[in-house]
Amino acid sequence: MEQASAYLRLPTQTVVHQTMLGNIPGRKIENDWRFLKVAIDDWLRSKSGRAVLLQQAGALADYDTSSLQLFRNHW
Repeated sequence: MEQASAYLRLPTQTVVHQTMLGNIPGRKIENDWRFLKVAIDDWLRSKSGRAVLLQQAGALADYDTSSLQLFRNHW
């Protein structure tokens, strides 16, 4: 769990909560959570993965959508 949290740069409790909700791909085997890096990478590439990650990180709190669109167009 700590490795997934570090990789996602989110608090462990957030990763646990979002995984239990089914928002982050992971499996609980007995008392341990297991994550496949490739599954997390695929999830991050998906629109829903990015939305959950940004929401949990609070990245959109002070942004308006026009500034995000300009950023996307730049890259």
